[in-house]
Amino acid sequence: MEDIENIELKYLKLEDYQELKEAMIASYTTMPDAFWQEHQIKKLIEEFPEGQVVIKINDQIAGCALSIIVDYNQFDDNHTYKDITGNYTFSTHTDEGDVIYGVDVFIKPEFRGLRLGRRLYDYRKELCERLNLRGLAFGGRIPNYHKYSDTLTPKEYIDKVKRKEIHDPVLNFQISNDFHPTRILKNYLEGDASSQDYAVLLEWSNIYYEKKSKKATTIKKIVRLGLVQWQMRLYKDMDEMMQQAEFFIDSVSGYRSDFALFPEFFNAPLMADNNHLSTPEAIRELAKHTLEMVQRFSKLAISYNINIITGSMPEVVDNKLHNVGYLCRRDGSTERFEKLHITPDEARVWGMVGGNKLQTFDTDCGKIGILICYDVEFPELSRILADEGMDILFVPFLTDTQNGFSRVRHCAQARAIENECYVAIAGSVGNLPNVQNMDIQYAQSAVFTPCDFAFPTNGVKAEATQNAEMILIADVDIDLLRELNQFGSVRNLKDRRTDLFELKKK
Repeated sequence: MEDIENIELKYLKLEDYQELKEAMIASYTTMPDAFWQEHQIKKLIEEFPEGQVVIKINDQIAGCALSIIVDYNQFDDNHTYKDITGNYTFSTHTDEGDVIYGVDVFIKPEFRGLRLGRRLYDYRKELCERLNLRGLAFGGRIPNYHKYSDTLTPKEYIDKVKRKEIHDPVLNFQISNDFHPTRILKNYLEGDASSQDYAVLLEWSNIYYEKKSKKATTIKKIVRLGLVQWQMRLYKDMDEMMQQAEFFIDSVSGYRSDFALFPEFFNAPLMADNNHLSTPEAIRELAKHTLEMVQRFSKLAISYNINIITGSMPEVVDNKLHNVGYLCRRDGSTERFEKLHITPDEARVWGMVGGNKLQTFDTDCGKIGILICYDVEFPELSRILADEGMDILFVPFLTDTQNGFSRVRHCAQARAIENECYVAIAGSVGNLPNVQNMDIQYAQSAVFTPCDFAFPTNGVKAEATQNAEMILIADVDIDLLRELNQFGSVRNLKDRRTDLFELKKK
């Protein structure tokens, strides 16, 4: 091969046809008649010019990729090449389709080994993202299968190729480019003797695909979090405390935050009026404020156009004391969440019991999860939420000592890594000498990320100053999580050995 002076990726033009035909004949030596007619190339260029590209080296065609857009639901899983191309007329192409289907891709023999095929596949992926299509698909040949067809079924052959026990130049290449075998296609391409007329249906999913909505709303991809590191202080009544809460909501919404997160039991100062009661009685008196507080928070969520996670509060249900919180969305809706694991101190001092409901919540910023303090130390909970599609985990917490805080912090960081999500924790600081069982607080609110190239190396997006009243604002990019899930250095969710174990809610 002569010295390479330049490599260009260009749209295919009809005047390239004669050179293209010669390149196809040179590339498909086992199928000498496998070249497209000029009228077929003309049709492809007219219908979908962006889908037809060539790689030229020193102004000579070295490779080509031909594609159409199809409505994938119109074809069953056992389609043939003739079906998908409309008997080679490409009448199946539609601008209203949702998948780019690869009609052909080849590299001339003298230019192989330069990773030119990867450039063509990367172009298709970028085109798929740009056109907001669901993904790519094509029937992949298995040209070495004829050597093993007497002893191996197509499935056995593909399994051995995946395990690197057999080398198949086409299938190996496609798998290495993130295409996933989904099924075996029988009688796919007439005349493909090398593959024994079999093919493998290969698919690639566009992680950025957004289904077209009929509503005038979108799911935000850059989400701004506002964390409230709350100072414990005495208030004369609930109005004064809610005035302080509104100050923080006003502050974080002024920075156009999408969420405001309050700590666990941030309203504990209101128990100061009940010091004449026993500790269990005092917290049950505090629970009488919960309904009104949630209603106030809901109004603030609407008026400040922000989703508020209220931290947590005591609530009595069927005469049992629970630790609960509320998601107050900016559209006016509210949902309740519960602390499932009660600490020994909560059970012993207050007589509190754990809840039973674990779920994700839909928001205008995607799916979120909320776990109250101790719950983040149980990895099963957040893994279930991750399986339900959670992108951000919010953890309102209350810890009195540094070692208690360290348990919450380190577990929260672990949850971010193992579940490929963001985790935001918010706690209270200061002292409450006049409230029993709420004497001292220790906190450092923070936002944690996975640890990979697109994220901070230490997995800390932002953190507050220890034990100081303040707000913490941080942006998180949801698309980075999608990339991590597909292309991360490690893939904690995908690589789980679900053949050995399973996790599910009762």
